[in-house]
Amino acid sequence: MIEIKVPDMTCGHCVKTISEALKGLDATARIEVLLADHLVRVESREAQEAILRCVAEAGYTPTPA
Repeated sequence: MIEIKVPDMTCGHCVKTISEALKGLDATARIEVLLADHLVRVESREAQEAILRCVAEAGYTPTPA
């Protein structure tokens, strides 16, 4: 399980955008988004670096939690 903080994730649209981007990276990933905590939990076969890059390419500023 990889946890990342996304401080600029502020609304439902952000949640959808990040979730769709991560599903595009790994369709089998399990994704949990805690909007109030600006936290995304990802269980994926992809490396943490790839997940961080994916969220960044979606337009956000992720950091390891």
